[in-house]
Amino acid sequence: MGGVIRPFRIDVPQSDLDDLHHRLDRALWPDELPDAGWEYGVPAGYLGELAHRWRSTYDWRAHEERLNELPQFVTEIDGQTVHFAHARSADPGALPLLLTHGWPSTFADFAGVVEPLTTGGPAFHVVVPSVPGFGFSGPTRERGWDVRRIARAWAELMHRLGYERYVVQGGDFGALISPEVARVAPEHVIGVHVNALVTAVDPTSPDPTAGLGPDDVARLRAGAARWAERSGYATIQSTRPQTLAYALTDSPLGLLAWNLEWFVDYDPTRTAQAPVDPDAVLTDVSIFWFTRTSGSAARLYKESRAAFYGGERVDVPTAVAVFPGDGALRALAERSLLVVRWTEYGRGGHFASLQAPDLLVADVRAFVRGISSGRS
Repeated sequence: MGGVIRPFRIDVPQSDLDDLHHRLDRALWPDELPDAGWEYGVPAGYLGELAHRWRSTYDWRAHEERLNELPQFVTEIDGQTVHFAHARSADPGALPLLLTHGWPSTFADFAGVVEPLTTGGPAFHVVVPSVPGFGFSGPTRERGWDVRRIARAWAELMHRLGYERYVVQGGDFGALISPEVARVAPEHVIGVHVNALVTAVDPTSPDPTAGLGPDDVARLRAGAARWAERSGYATIQSTRPQTLAYALTDSPLGLLAWNLEWFVDYDPTRTAQAPVDPDAVLTDVSIFWFTRTSGSAARLYKESRAAFYGGERVDVPTAVAVFPGDGALRALAERSLLVVRWTEYGRGGHFASLQAPDLLVADVRAFVRGISSGRS
C-alpha cells in the first residue's frame, strides 16, 4: 500500500482483554527486601496498586473510545507500517505541527494537547505519528530503524499530507528525532521545539567538558551520577533487547513494572515533578501489550545509540523547554542546535504533554510566534 493513506480505528478484540485480565489474575510475584523502597527497583506495594487498577477499575474501552476521537490513519513508508493521528485546524492557514513521542510513551501521550493546539492562536494542523516499532506502527520488520531513518519517514509522511513547511516538536526520543527531521529536510522544517532533551557528552571525546563553565561541569557530573543509578534499562535495551522481549511480551505484570519507572518521579520527596495520571500510564502500557511491540520498541535503543551524542549542526531555529527532572545543558545543546529560545519551568516533568500540557502548548505557541515575527 505504498503511498496510500487508509483510515484506522483502534479496536482491540475482547478476547485480548479477557486474556490480559486472566494473566493479571494469575501473575506470580517475586519476593522483596523489607523497606527497600525504590532503591532496588519498582516496589511491590506501588506496583500492586497499579496492577489492581489495571485489572479492576481501568476502563480500556473508554480510553479506546477517547483515542478514536482523533482521526487516525496508516500508510506504508520505506516498507514499514506507519500509524498516525491527523487533526486539521478549522483555520485553513494554520501551520502544520509534527509531534513525536519517546519511550515508553505512545502517540496517546499527545491526545490531550491536540484540541488546544488546533484551536486558539496560532492554531496548528497537528500530526502525531506512532514511532516505528511502537504500538500501531509496529513491530519493525528489519534492522536499521534508527533516528535518521525515522526522520526520513516523517519527512515523507508530511510530504504525503501535502505539508511543505512545518514545525516539529518532540520529547525524550522525540527530542532526538525532531532535530533529525530538520537535518534531512531543512528546506521544509521552519522550527524545532523539544523538551526532555538529552545533552550527553561522547565518552570517547578527548575532553568532553571543553567549553563548559564550572556550574555546567557540576551539573553534568551530577546528571551522570543519576544516570549511572537509573540506566540499567537503557543498557539492556541498547545491547540485548530481544532477550528482554520474551518476558515483556509474555507477562503484563513484567511489562508494567519495566515501563513504570520512567513515569514515576524519582525525587524522594515526590515534589520535583508533577505525577503522571495512572490511567495515562496504563493506556501506554495497554497499547504495548495489545500490539505486542514492547520488544520492537526497545530495539530503538540498539539502533540509535550514537544519536544521544548529537549530530551535524541544525541551523533551523530551535526552542528548548526544560521541565523538572530534565538535565539538559544549554552549552551542550548549542553544539549542534541553533537555540533561539531556552525556557526552564518550575512545574511539570519529563512527560510534559501529560504533566504540564498547558505550559507545553503555550511554549510551542510562543516559539512559533517568535520565529514567525523574526524574533527569538
